[in-house]
Amino acid sequence: MRNIELGKIGEEKAINFLQKNGYKIIDRNFRTKFGEIDIIAKKNRKIVFIEVKTRSSDNFGLPEEAVNKKKLRKIERVGLCYMNLKKINLPFTFEILSIRIDKNDFKFEIIPIF
Repeated sequence: MRNIELGKIGEEKAINFLQKNGYKIIDRNFRTKFGEIDIIAKKNRKIVFIEVKTRSSDNFGLPEEAVNKKKLRKIERVGLCYMNLKKINLPFTFEILSIRIDKNDFKFEIIPIF
């Protein structure tokens, strides 16, 4: 399976998982000149910026290992732009949603990053 296809499948599964776990999805694939955030949600009166990483094997490491310091800085800048652009005055946080696929079994792990 190609990375783009895997990413799209992962994001769709992520939406379902997050909604079942109390997240209200408010935006997807928000882009700025700094980069993109996969999912923006609200949970417990906080805005949550979520980077989704999906892997079908561990050959290239765990999904969350694909989020390096450079990517973290981009996510933070895009999140701040979103808050300013939408004039949202709520606490916010950042998370990685790691998805590992083993045959047709999806394993999810939410990892707080800030």
